[in-house]
Amino acid sequence: MELKYLRRFMSVECKKILILDPNTMDVCRLYSDLLRSGFEVESCGCLQEAVERIKNIDFDCIVMDVDIPKIKGYDAVSILKAVDPCLKIIMTSERNDLELEKEVRKQDISYYHIKSFDRRELVEAVRGVCQ
Repeated sequence: MELKYLRRFMSVECKKILILDPNTMDVCRLYSDLLRSGFEVESCGCLQEAVERIKNIDFDCIVMDVDIPKIKGYDAVSILKAVDPCLKIIMTSERNDLELEKEVRKQDISYYHIKSFDRRELVEAVRGVCQ
């Protein structure tokens, strides 16, 4: 387990991104296109699958939607961080809602992105958290 965390501190470039979104096919295709240079993008549609992947694969960042099946994304942050405390999390949402944003920002996340905003912001956020 220590080697996994040591690699993070020695790595200069973020290589593996996990997308946790109920619309896995469309969103993963979009994010793969956006992040095509320098990143490997994998996807899953539920928290349980994300936890299993994080246990087995050394992801540098997870981009997750706030609306995932059975649990809100902001409630899932502590579960994911319990599996990998070094994991950087970017939370996304379809809607721009002040109350939702307040709830999301209470969590240990690196960035909050509204999907309808400029997609280049998301790319810069991923690059920024993975430095």
